[in-house]
Amino acid sequence: MRSVSRRHFLEQSMMTTAAALALQARRAEASQTAQQPPSIGPNDTIEVAVVGAGGRGQSHIDGFAGKPGTVVTHICDCDEKAGQRSCESAAEKQGGRKPVWVKDIRKLLEDKSIQAVSIATPNHWHSLGAIWAIQAGKDVYVEKPVSHNVLEGRRVVQAARKHGRMVQTGTQSRSNPGMRQAMEFIHQGEIGDVQISRGLCYKRRDSIGPRGNYEVPKEVDYDLWSGPAQILPLTRKRFHYDWHWQWEYGNGDLGNQGIHQMDLCRWALGEDRLSDRVWSFGGRLGYSDAGETANTQVVVHDYGQRKLIFEVRGLPTKEYKGSMVGIIVEGTKGYVVMTSYASGTAFDLDGKPIKQFNGGGDDRHYKNFTDAMRNRDYKTLNADIEQGHYSSALCHLGNISLRLGKEIAGADVAGALKSQGADGSISETWDRTAAHLSENSISDYSIWMGQSLGLDPVSETFKGPDAPNHWLTREYRAPYSIPREDAV
Repeated sequence: MRSVSRRHFLEQSMMTTAAALALQARRAEASQTAQQPPSIGPNDTIEVAVVGAGGRGQSHIDGFAGKPGTVVTHICDCDEKAGQRSCESAAEKQGGRKPVWVKDIRKLLEDKSIQAVSIATPNHWHSLGAIWAIQAGKDVYVEKPVSHNVLEGRRVVQAARKHGRMVQTGTQSRSNPGMRQAMEFIHQGEIGDVQISRGLCYKRRDSIGPRGNYEVPKEVDYDLWSGPAQILPLTRKRFHYDWHWQWEYGNGDLGNQGIHQMDLCRWALGEDRLSDRVWSFGGRLGYSDAGETANTQVVVHDYGQRKLIFEVRGLPTKEYKGSMVGIIVEGTKGYVVMTSYASGTAFDLDGKPIKQFNGGGDDRHYKNFTDAMRNRDYKTLNADIEQGHYSSALCHLGNISLRLGKEIAGADVAGALKSQGADGSISETWDRTAAHLSENSISDYSIWMGQSLGLDPVSETFKGPDAPNHWLTREYRAPYSIPREDAV
């Protein structure tokens, strides 16, 4: 894990060229005519464009194509092969009606027939794609994490509110009856006062191969694919998907799979804000490859009397309390273990099951989005963009803490935790993590011990005279820049 230095806080430099400013001015002017979208009747068909034709893009196509009240009319992807293939698969699902493939999202958004844009691009495009679509008068369904960094996530919220758009986050657990029942059970005090909300992302991840100099697939427009990111040499063998493990584009498994469980943990706490303090430690262990993000990580978010503790394990591991990818909510009278997006069990303090939760499916989440498009009330969204922003930001903050850390020997971690005042829950988490590494025959290793960073949840910035607030954003590449707050 490398701690990357930043030159200065980038908020003032996000719009650096006259061309980018002019482009945003044109979008802002165009958006003024779209403040009040035409009403969509209960029997009207909503025309949807899916942006991103990868794995999640296929799920979005499934969510809208051939379903009552929606039709996929466009598919946008800078990979022509993937885009055309997805047009064919969508046609099969909607009675032969084939969507139009568009390479550039800017061209796509000029089409006034499109009412909803569903974004399933790589992470570094999520916020910019959502903001541009909002400014073009579209409602938006955007995949998790809704952002690649903290600041741009807040910009999407601001754009959604300013233009009156419905913006749904792709955290589908929030629409599943089983999960909603579990959260109601917790919030009603059935397991007592919640002390720890623990997220688990125990998901096997193999090496992505050695760092090298690889060719970008010829069917990919690499300038468009890079978008807000810098255009860099391709150093990973597999172009698609493995961007998750490189900082320029992805956020590691914390922001890939883990964002789902991070969202559930925060929901269980009932906290609609960022934490007061964040601390993380971990590393990329077990292999050396082109990946940069952690495959072993612990993140601690302090909410005063309660904590959110998150664990990432990419190496082979055993379950914890019956869960691998899920959450464990610990209270004074019992605990709840949710082992999937929709099912789980509540236990008393002796481990006796006291209630089961089950039920759900992704279709409910897409329908909740289109229902909100018809009623024009963002408060009816089960995963409104602001909820997505908070949970995504918790992941980003954990990664910032880690990347600002110092490398220490694995044998010294327990002592370092103790010297920094870690309580029993954090030490116990590390003890289990260390045992997990030993079970994988990893004995001589280093850990990045992250900085403990205080936060102001209102301003969503770090506290202190030397606060690393430049890490809350990134250096954007014109014309793919996130607008200033007054320009969204």
